Amino acid sequence: MFFSLRIFQAVSFVLLLMSMIVMTSAHSVFAGSSNSLLDISQDGKLLACSNRDSGTVTIVELATHRVLREVPVGKYPEGVSFVGNSHQLAVAIYADDQVIVLDALTGKISNRIYVFDEPYGIVSSRDGSSLYVTLDYPGQVLEIDASSGTIRRTIPVGKFIRAIAISADNQFLLTTEYYTGLVRKIDLKKGKTIDQWPGGKTDNLSRQIIFHPTRPKAYFPHIRSRVTVAHGAGSIFPLLTVIDTEAGKGKRKTRIPLDSLIGTRVTSNPWEVAISPDGKTLLVVFAGTDDLYVCNVLDDNYREVMARATLYMGHNPRAVRVAADGKTFYVYNALDFNIVAFATDSLKAVATIPVTENPLSEQVLLGKKLFYSARQPMSGRLWISCASCHPDGQPDGKTWHNPEGLRNTQSLAGMAWTHPIHWSADRDEVQDFEHTIRGPLMQGRGLVRGKINPSLGKPNKGLSEALDAMAAYSNTHKFSISPHSKKGLSESAKRGRAIFFSPQTACASCHCGPFYTDSNPKSKKIIRHDVGTAKWDKTEKMEPAYDTPTLLGLYRTAPYLHHGLANNLQEVLTTYNRDDQHGKTSHLSPTGISDLIEFLKALPYENPVPQAQKTDLVEVKN
Repeated sequence: MFFSLRIFQAVSFVLLLMSMIVMTSAHSVFAGSSNSLLDISQDGKLLACSNRDSGTVTIVELATHRVLREVPVGKYPEGVSFVGNSHQLAVAIYADDQVIVLDALTGKISNRIYVFDEPYGIVSSRDGSSLYVTLDYPGQVLEIDASSGTIRRTIPVGKFIRAIAISADNQFLLTTEYYTGLVRKIDLKKGKTIDQWPGGKTDNLSRQIIFHPTRPKAYFPHIRSRVTVAHGAGSIFPLLTVIDTEAGKGKRKTRIPLDSLIGTRVTSNPWEVAISPDGKTLLVVFAGTDDLYVCNVLDDNYREVMARATLYMGHNPRAVRVAADGKTFYVYNALDFNIVAFATDSLKAVATIPVTENPLSEQVLLGKKLFYSARQPMSGRLWISCASCHPDGQPDGKTWHNPEGLRNTQSLAGMAWTHPIHWSADRDEVQDFEHTIRGPLMQGRGLVRGKINPSLGKPNKGLSEALDAMAAYSNTHKFSISPHSKKGLSESAKRGRAIFFSPQTACASCHCGPFYTDSNPKSKKIIRHDVGTAKWDKTEKMEPAYDTPTLLGLYRTAPYLHHGLANNLQEVLTTYNRDDQHGKTSHLSPTGISDLIEFLKALPYENPVPQAQKTDLVEVKN
């Protein structure tokens, strides 16, 4: 009897110990497990914040909410991740094409790793031996040795990859395609995709993903861009998608409309999500409506989440992170340049931490706040902001069914030098977008009191401080040197350059000057060209002539042409140019076409501004 009791006690103790180990392993939260602009060190002592506009990273001591230091790191830092259980911090520097590792306590940079292009999301293995970073372009995951900075391997993943998360057992990664919401599961031993969850045709702007700490679930925020609806009451929807990470290929995912999660309350532009260590609370920040949802996580494999509360944030909240003890969560208000700490139980703000000085002029800051806002006076229905289609000045990768016909979203880079605006050249100043703000798409009150002038008519510049500010911000976007020409033009690109400028192809007759366009803000004449592309769009309502777009940055702005039907540059030069109206290319050999494409991908291979300043080009300033 006594012996049996001892065995029972021993077995019970072992079972209890195993249970505690499993619970500890399941509920533990380790630093750097999902990409974010914020991260908290494994010991819970430090918080790191990436300041995109300032080009810095700020380190906060959480016990005192005191800023320890702000470290300059480069142009447009995005993802931050503490390395394992250390105070080493890895940062993805998007525009400088670098990943750096620094000591959060001293600010000293120990490694600077150069990558091909556009590093965005970054995570760390649990033991801190490896870093995994997504390259938005060309769509890769890099595995980096955290101590030496050596790139161990490059894993091709898809197109435009931003989000990344690593499983607690370090066996696999999840990534998402930014423009399509397609999720891939990558086996780290095999170094290849072993499962995927396709996005819907309308899924768009998926930049972050997280794992549930105990269940086989992952969550990612994104939007739904209904390109066939040319008005604000239904064109853009905020979504939270939940996937079953152990499901079979392409199997089960749940899409949760966030604009109807709390009655009929509409939200806009979900940017990041976070989940508490116990897996019971999920948080979503909305960068367009400046608010946050606190949700209960449901273990029902059906509804998945239930909204509990709405909190109002500062300007343009872009990140949220929960402390390891679950008692506090932190929200980064990107255009207030601060972090606000909230108590998880009471949902009350307990501290506001300024993390950087405003690096923008007051005019540009006001304009950027308006550009990202889906609230009045910019948007009447809360569905949409300018940033819903042009986040950080980039295109959304979509072609919209506008009233005048199909219109592929363009980048805002270089726009200050290349007015007029739009494929239709129907705006000769950014201030003319007051018509869009007041119109059926955005349905806002507008930024001008009273009447405004028609587009292409008398200037609307000067009618409103706010409208001029919005224009000033919109005109700030610049080009980066193409990753295909960092080491100079290849021999193929040099041959392509000769083809481009030859009179036989006549490409440079329209795509001329330092910005490779005959659009010029100084010109009083609106120049459009019929290049034979209108016939492919049966919905076209305007004359079949279009503004000449800049060719700079062409390597990353597919699909192409005003109708967005050309999936790649090969199709631009062949399929959609059969009659040689868009430059004469039918005589080119396959090698000649390939060389021309290599040159186009290499643009810009030098900064266009100095040359523009020496010519009659004029930069629009507000």
